[in-house]
This record gives sequence, C-alpha cells and structure tokens, in this order.
Amino acid sequence: MLIKSTTRHIRIFSAEVQDNELVPSADKLTLDVDPDNELNWNDEALQAVYKKFEELTAQYNGADLTDYNVRRIGSDLEHFVRSLLYDGKVSYNLQSRVRNYSLGLPRVSADINV
Repeated sequence: MLIKSTTRHIRIFSAEVQDNELVPSADKLTLDVDPDNELNWNDEALQAVYKKFEELTAQYNGADLTDYNVRRIGSDLEHFVRSLLYDGKVSYNLQSRVRNYSLGLPRVSADINV
C-alpha cells in the first residue's frame, strides 16, 4: 500500500522509483522536493533538505511505516523549507507558473518588478 505525505513543497511516498514509476515499498521512502519549482534552489540548500530528511527518517528507524509518521516527517520538512526561505538560503522563483507565496510574502528589491 502506498503511503504519502503531500505538502506545498515536500512530497514523500512509501515507494521506490523504478523506470520512472513509483513502486510501493513497505520499507523505503522517496522524497520529491518542490515539484512545482516555486523556489530557487542551490545545491547547498537542496542537500540540507536531504540531510534533514535523513535525520527525520532515522528517528523512526525500527518503527512501523504509518501514515502518521510519514505525514509528520513531511510537515517537519515543510517547516525546514520555510526556515531556509526566511534565512535567505532559497528564494521564491518569481518566473514560476505557480505564485502561491505559501511561506510568506517574498522580499524583493525596490527596483525589481513583480
């Protein structure tokens, strides 16, 4: 059975990717970061999200893979992404087709037209 957590910028599935398809797994999680490209990412910020994901999943090592646990990890990661935005480590992609500003209004220079 596929368990998933979907937030604005984080999607987690209890599955493995095989031939570009999600195959349900009882012991593996797959992470999809910012699928709508709402944010501008650099490698350092993206690696920080993956590291945080590893830390959060390690806390549940040995526990049953439940809907609650996966959603908790997703929610904690969404808060982590918000902290990256507030710290200026990622920024809104103002060219994105999606402009939700779900993490708060963007900070832009006065000379930039939005």
